[in-house]
Amino acid sequence: MASEVVSAGADGAGANSVGLGFESHEKNRIQVSNTKKPLFFYVNLAKRYMQQHDEVELSALGMAIATVVTVAEILKNNGLAVERRILTSTIDMRDEARGRPIQKAKVEIVLAKSENFDELMAAAAEEREVAPEVNGHT
Repeated sequence: MASEVVSAGADGAGANSVGLGFESHEKNRIQVSNTKKPLFFYVNLAKRYMQQHDEVELSALGMAIATVVTVAEILKNNGLAVERRILTSTIDMRDEARGRPIQKAKVEIVLAKSENFDELMAAAAEEREVAPEVNGHT
């Protein structure tokens, strides 16, 4: 079981409470926090990762799990991704404020490119190029 730095406090509390192992080297893993970045930051980052690696792993702890599920559902509902795997677990962490061990829920969702991912991304890019021209001529 592995831990990653996800929604740890500014002081890094809770980071690396369990050995990271090989997973920390994956280039297509997004560790989601519900406090650090807006939702669509993660949606757009996942799209870029899928373009580069054909699949992306979204990972979160505790309260950030809702954000990870929402990101995955947006990508699936827009026809960009298909679900490959969902893994749930709990990890042991140390509560720095109280100095005692606590358990946190963890979720990992692996999404792969849908069959029409490339066409949908190309259409969206074309739409972005046309939109400024249309707005400029009104």
